[in-house]
Amino acid sequence: MQELIEKLKAEAGLTDEQAKKAIAAIKSFVVEKFPMLEGAVNNVFGGE
Repeated sequence: MQELIEKLKAEAGLTDEQAKKAIAAIKSFVVEKFPMLEGAVNNVFGGE
């Protein structure tokens, strides 16, 4: 996931904290809309 954080920082100009919050928001959204994908989402983004 560090690679995604670095990409968000470089391409979107986000801080480390902002990038982590963005990933958490996206993860939450996907799991809420597609609960059957929770396992896959946790594998990709970590099960924090």
